[in-house]
Amino acid sequence: GIHVPGLSLPELQVLSFLGVSLVYTRVITGNVLIMVAIQTEARLHTPIYYLLGSLSGVEIGYTAVVAHLLANILRLEKTTTLLGCATQTGFFVALGSTDCFLLAVMAYDRYVAIRHPLHYMLIMTRKLCIQMVGCAVGLASLLSLQLTILIFTLPFCGHLREINHFLCDVPPVLRLACADIRMHQAVLYAVGSLVLTVPFLLISVSYVLIGSAILRIRSAAGRRRAFSTCSSHLAVVLLQYGCCSLVYLRPRSSTSEDEDRQIALIYTFVTPLLNPLIYTLRNKDVKGALKTAFVSKAASDNT
Repeated sequence: GIHVPGLSLPELQVLSFLGVSLVYTRVITGNVLIMVAIQTEARLHTPIYYLLGSLSGVEIGYTAVVAHLLANILRLEKTTTLLGCATQTGFFVALGSTDCFLLAVMAYDRYVAIRHPLHYMLIMTRKLCIQMVGCAVGLASLLSLQLTILIFTLPFCGHLREINHFLCDVPPVLRLACADIRMHQAVLYAVGSLVLTVPFLLISVSYVLIGSAILRIRSAAGRRRAFSTCSSHLAVVLLQYGCCSLVYLRPRSSTSEDEDRQIALIYTFVTPLLNPLIYTLRNKDVKGALKTAFVSKAASDNT
């Protein structure tokens, strides 16, 4: 088996458990509310909300995978099987990669909406949205499966294999290998570049074009609103892609296990918590849809 020590010292385990539980509860609640609002409100059946609903579904799955940490915090025996570790790695990489691809798809959607508003519904059809989400999920799953098989067919050192991390992620697992891993490291960089660098470049180009379109908006209030929305989206993108790049794309010689673990806290805790708040729950249409859904539910319960 593989020993996964978790986050904290024994005396802080209960506090850590409560903190992690609170974060995960808020992430799951926020994303479930988004999905409920999009499903129940007809005016939210548009391309961007379909993409946001898909992102929420991925975030729930991503959170569920990392939530293994909750059980691990209070468990005395913090050991998982090699198969269990491989399964967690596979799902974690697949869902995280899908998240990155979907953020790029959403940036393209915003580009079309702002640069070509009159043709938006003709370009961003339901069929195209489904195809783009399907491609994101399919490509992420394929890359994750190949990377997981490649990593977990390596020989690992010692009887007690301990990773200095709170989950089975690729870099800490690679450090356990008793073999030449230069080829595996090169594959990790290639996958990381495809999942992180390519979508980030597409997002950057989209937002540069969006920015030039916003500057042409005549209304000062309209410009402020558009910049406010885009800047908050861009902040999450920079946080997500920046932190992931530091873990997956830095040369192995310049990284440390403690640094990787601290950075990983951001993309496993902070960005999943921010995504529902920034992308949707601040939105008046979504808040109105949730209010309508709850009022309708209360009315039906009283009759």
